[in-house]
Amino acid sequence: MATFISLKPLALLLGFLFWGLVLATSSSNESSLMLVEFEKWINDHGRVYESEAEKSKRFNIFKANYEYIQEKNKEPGLTYTLGLNEFADLTNEEFVARYTGALPPTDADVTIPAEPFKFDNMSAPASIDWRSYGAVTPVKNQGSCGSCWAFSAVAAIEGAVRLRKGTLFSLSEQELVDCVTTCYKCKGGWPTSAFQWVINNRGIATEAYYPYSATSGYCNGNLVSYRAASITGYVNVPQYNEMALMYAVAMQPVSVLLEATSTSFQFYKGGIYSGPCGTTLNHAVTIIGYGVAGNGMKYWIIKNSWGSTWGVGGYMYIQKEVYNLPAGLCGLAMSPSYPIASPYASA
Repeated sequence: MATFISLKPLALLLGFLFWGLVLATSSSNESSLMLVEFEKWINDHGRVYESEAEKSKRFNIFKANYEYIQEKNKEPGLTYTLGLNEFADLTNEEFVARYTGALPPTDADVTIPAEPFKFDNMSAPASIDWRSYGAVTPVKNQGSCGSCWAFSAVAAIEGAVRLRKGTLFSLSEQELVDCVTTCYKCKGGWPTSAFQWVINNRGIATEAYYPYSATSGYCNGNLVSYRAASITGYVNVPQYNEMALMYAVAMQPVSVLLEATSTSFQFYKGGIYSGPCGTTLNHAVTIIGYGVAGNGMKYWIIKNSWGSTWGVGGYMYIQKEVYNLPAGLCGLAMSPSYPIASPYASA
C-alpha cells in the first residue's frame, strides 16, 4: 500500500518561519491584521512566490498599498473608493509597466485615412449604457501583456457589429497582437492601427477561433483567413471636445486613450473616479456609456481589460465634463475613435 505524507505540517512550518522573518525585520507596531490580510489575499489570488525573500518583499509592497488605500478612502469629499485587487503586491511602477501599453500614433502610422465625424448636429440622450442593449461582451483580461490597444479596439468593433447586424461576437485580440505590424505586440500600440488592419484584412476572427494567449506571437495565416466580423472604416472624434465624444458614444462604444498611471487608478473599486491623473496617455479602454449620478455628477462608463476583479466588475465610472479640462479627465478626450461596421456580419 502506498504511503502518503501530508504536506500541511511543512507548509505551516514554512509559514511560521516566514512570519518570524517578517516580524523580526518589521517595526514593533506591525499589526497581526496586516499579516492576516496578506495571507487571505495570497489565497484569494493564488499567488506563489519563488522564495521567502520574495514573499517578504511582496508583503512590504502589499502593506504600503494597503495603508495607502486605507488613508485615501478617509479623504473628505472623495467621490470614489479604493480596494485591494490582484495588483496589491505590485509597486505602481511595476503595475504601469505590465498592464498599460497605449502609444498615441504618429502621422507615419496612418495608412488608411479616418472618415469625417458626422454627429455634430445630433442630440444625445442624458444617459446610455450599451450593456443594456447587448452590445458589450463580458470583461476580458489582457494579463501582463501591454495589449490594451487591441482590447480597446476589439470592444469597439464588437459593439459596432452588434448594433449594425444584431449579433454580438466575442472577437480576437490575439489576432491583432500577432498580426498588426504597425504596433508592438505586448509592448504597446494604438486602436486606430488595429482598425486599419481589420479593414485591410477584410475582417477579424472570433476569440474562440483565435484565442488569447497574452504573448507576442506570430501571425497565423491559416486563422486570419476566417473572418467573423468586418468594418469598412473608422472615425476620429474631434479632440478636446467631450460634447462630440458624447454624441459618438450615444451612437456606439468608442475607443479612447487615457493616463492610468496613478495609484488611485490602480486600486479603483467603485464610485465616480475624479483623479488625480494627468494627460500622458498610456492606456486604451472603451467608453460604453455615460450618465448622471443622483448628486448631479456626470460620468463616463469605461470598459477596461484588467479582468472583473478590478473596479466595478471590470468597469470604471469616471468623471465627465470636468470644468476647465478640455482634454477630459485623464486625457480621455484627446484621442477617441470608433469603427464603422460593415453591413455584412462577415467578410
